[in-house]
Amino acid sequence: MGWEQKLGFKAGRFTAVNLVLTSTLGGVFALLFYAGVWVVHRTFPMLNPLSEAFLRAQNLWTVIPMVTLFFWSVAFLFLKTMKLRLQKKAMAWAVVPAHPEFVLTEETARAVLERIQGLVDFPGQFLLLNRIERGLSNLHHLGQVSEVSSVLRGQAEDDENALINSYTLIQGFVWAMPVLGFIGTAQGLAFAIGGFSGVLQGQDASLDTIKQSLLQVTGGLATAFGTTLVALVFALIIQIWVAFRQKSELQFLDECNDYCQSHVISKLRLLSGTRSVS
Repeated sequence: MGWEQKLGFKAGRFTAVNLVLTSTLGGVFALLFYAGVWVVHRTFPMLNPLSEAFLRAQNLWTVIPMVTLFFWSVAFLFLKTMKLRLQKKAMAWAVVPAHPEFVLTEETARAVLERIQGLVDFPGQFLLLNRIERGLSNLHHLGQVSEVSSVLRGQAEDDENALINSYTLIQGFVWAMPVLGFIGTAQGLAFAIGGFSGVLQGQDASLDTIKQSLLQVTGGLATAFGTTLVALVFALIIQIWVAFRQKSELQFLDECNDYCQSHVISKLRLLSGTRSVS
């Protein structure tokens, strides 16, 4: 049983994740994060310049979505990491006998398929098992050795496309977080400059009043630029994590390709009376 199913959600195929689950986890993580920021804001006044980047009232409508997208991405990538570990376990299962005397024919293919069905309840949820099952089902039902390689090659291409497409949403999050940060900064700038302009236009615009207003403006600018800084840091963290996740998943696809080449394609024979699975 996969991680999503353990939590009562429909499992995404292979390393794809359930978006409802990840968005729920992201929302929970964001709430916990804001609770921690509020505690820090109240307990450690020296950290107020940092905490105010998340708590400043006029920026909340951009900062809260940005924080939520960040933690949604964290949940997304964490769950992908767990699912990839589960997928890799199939590499250690002796699905196809490794001894040199074994060859794959119509009869032995049926025995291998039965073994796959006996290993897990849903072989189609495992990338490697699904690929082997599709190739050998073709051999068992049609008896065409030449078609097995084509089936495996076509499935490998489909798996790679599915892997790439599974990151489309999170790449959008990486783009959206800095944009939200820039919007928050622009709003903070407009608010600070607008307040200072009001002081200058006032009739009692004394030197002390202007000085006090400038202090408020510079404080507002620091908070506004802090919002962009946080957004850029969030986006950088997620982008680096995505790069490592994609690299690991592509390496796993290469391992699956090598497994199918050495344990399936290289053992294909049009023979009778061959040794069965043991």
